[in-house]
Amino acid sequence: MEEIQSQSDNYRSSASSSASSPVSSSIPLNNFYYLRKPGSLRKPISFEDSPDWDDTDVEVRVEDSKDNNIAATTASSHSGYLSSPPQPEAAVVARNISGDSIVWKDLTVSIKGKRKYSDRVIKSSNGYALPGTMTVIMGPRKSGKSTLLRALAGRLDGSANMYGEVFVNGAKSSLHYGSYGFVKRKNTLIGSLTVREYLYYSALLQLPGFLCEKKNVVEDAIAAMSLGDYANNLIGGHCRTKGLSNGEKRRVSIARELVMGPHFLFIDEPLYHLDSVSALMMMVTLKKLANTGCTLIFTIYQSSTEVFGLFDRICLLSNGKTLFFGEALACLQHFSNAGFPCPIMQSPSDHFLRAINTDFDRIISVCKTWQDDHGDLSSVNMDTHAAICTLEETYKSSADAAAVETMILRLTEREGPSLRSKGKASSATRIIVLTWRSLLVMSREWKYYWFRLILYMLLTLCIGTLFSGLGHSLTSVGARVAAIFTFISFSSLLSIFGVPAQLKEVKVYACEDSNKHSGGFVFLTGLFLASIPFLFLISIASSLVFYFFIRLRIEFNCLIYFVVNFFICLLVNEGLVLVVVTILQDIFWSTVILVFMHVMMMLSAGYFRIRSALPGPVWMYPMSYIAFHTYMIQGILENEYSGILFTVGEVRTISGYEALENVYDVPPNYHSKWKNLMILSLMALGFRVLVFLLLQKKKFSFFGFLYGKTKINDKK
Repeated sequence: MEEIQSQSDNYRSSASSSASSPVSSSIPLNNFYYLRKPGSLRKPISFEDSPDWDDTDVEVRVEDSKDNNIAATTASSHSGYLSSPPQPEAAVVARNISGDSIVWKDLTVSIKGKRKYSDRVIKSSNGYALPGTMTVIMGPRKSGKSTLLRALAGRLDGSANMYGEVFVNGAKSSLHYGSYGFVKRKNTLIGSLTVREYLYYSALLQLPGFLCEKKNVVEDAIAAMSLGDYANNLIGGHCRTKGLSNGEKRRVSIARELVMGPHFLFIDEPLYHLDSVSALMMMVTLKKLANTGCTLIFTIYQSSTEVFGLFDRICLLSNGKTLFFGEALACLQHFSNAGFPCPIMQSPSDHFLRAINTDFDRIISVCKTWQDDHGDLSSVNMDTHAAICTLEETYKSSADAAAVETMILRLTEREGPSLRSKGKASSATRIIVLTWRSLLVMSREWKYYWFRLILYMLLTLCIGTLFSGLGHSLTSVGARVAAIFTFISFSSLLSIFGVPAQLKEVKVYACEDSNKHSGGFVFLTGLFLASIPFLFLISIASSLVFYFFIRLRIEFNCLIYFVVNFFICLLVNEGLVLVVVTILQDIFWSTVILVFMHVMMMLSAGYFRIRSALPGPVWMYPMSYIAFHTYMIQGILENEYSGILFTVGEVRTISGYEALENVYDVPPNYHSKWKNLMILSLMALGFRVLVFLLLQKKKFSFFGFLYGKTKINDKK
């Protein structure tokens, strides 16, 4: 403790000296946080140089009402920096907001192997969130902010264990579907849709009922997030059209969750990758949303002074420990009482993180060895561990911690109305919505779909002109087999061009499924149905060009078989791409693996060496049986040469199968082409079943980092 005290005194002296410098003393105190002497009791700290701290405090009381909801009474001037100058005490107007509350008591979360020094990511945290308020979880990186947020929302990973108690409206219960919204840190949106279209499709996926009702809900969400001016703009840009900014996209992500009309809204880093103007706009919008009675809980790493003035309560974490929970402005007084007053003209969040971020220890060690004309950098001289211990001990013995315990007791002494799960759209409705949405996306994403069609046509045109004029003699058999192999192999290789589009679909599914807006079967069925028109367009356009350039068998049933065979081959390709993308979740590595797999299948397809002559290990078993090229080429060759006779000399004739013996292995069984077509169909279905299993596996500890149900145990 002596070391901690000496470190805090050292920092206190440096901060006090900076506050009393001639430069700072000449600056007006209006609109700046200013210091109180260390160790002083609660004294005025506000955005204005005014002693009216008590008038701006937020008073929360539990009222006995018909539905036993929480009524939060807040002062109108609490919005701080953005509000008008402070009014006299008599002019302060209170507002009552009814809604739902959430309380966490002795909450501990442990994740095995998460950290080297401790598996306990959250350590005995206490707190609450009231309706009509914004509760922010703040702290440096790896402090447990996101883990605490996910724990409250019931969204922890399967490897996590949660101990303690979570109360919703005074009762121990979890949050049900539709009662809360959860917004992840990164935006996962569909860039080729407009804001209104995207939210409308989200409403169709989430809500039962009539279409007109969902349109009204979408318009309400657009208005709530101040997106009216961008409602008809494309989210991510289309062709040369400029898309939305990061701040606008972030608000679209939040609006997607507002469609359900949630009681609680959890947001992980709402200011992630936003500039100062977008961040302020975001927080003003969220403040307006909170005023409607929604309970907002979100994490934040850092904020400006203006943004900080909009917070109602702060839960300050460091290494999983709660260093403070209470009113936002009271946190400044807490730091001052602990001996770490906030310097003038410094953002409170910057000051908090400077004091508790252990990464600054490395900066201190560098600065201590750096001498210049002015000596050491004396302003960077605080040991972070000492500051954390001091703040933790000060908070445990403070009136703020006692007030939190009292408030938790009052909020949990009676049970309020339980939140029920809202209705969902049916699976059939979701399949139709996803199919239609994917069709719309495909029609607009020219880079991944229409440009791909152009590439297929150019490839077919090149191969057709290269092998044109082959004739139908016995000597043309080898060249015709080469043309078919080249067409099949390179057309299959072009399917890799769809990796980015498939990866987008998987990421959108992962986001929607985590919020229970979709499911594996619904997602795969909708994507499959939507891909049929596009793949059929490619197959019939490419097949006709190749068929007539090479002058294959001029019979209608043979032409239809060729088109169907190539169409199913494209379905197999799409399924293979989807499997690899689902496993790897990366464009570069997915492309590399797919190219390698296609090359291996081309080598074992029986063209470069007759299939019966392939080496047994690897090439014959299993590669030649896995390669879908083999079944497709066999089917097309049988379709072309079945029943064909070639004259050799004057009296001898050989069948088409005999003509192929030295060029390619084709099963001698009659109508084996239908067997090959059936195998291709089963492969197309099998790849999608495999994707479904992978998606289900990801929910239950696949590769150790995927999503799942959390084990919730009461702390003994």
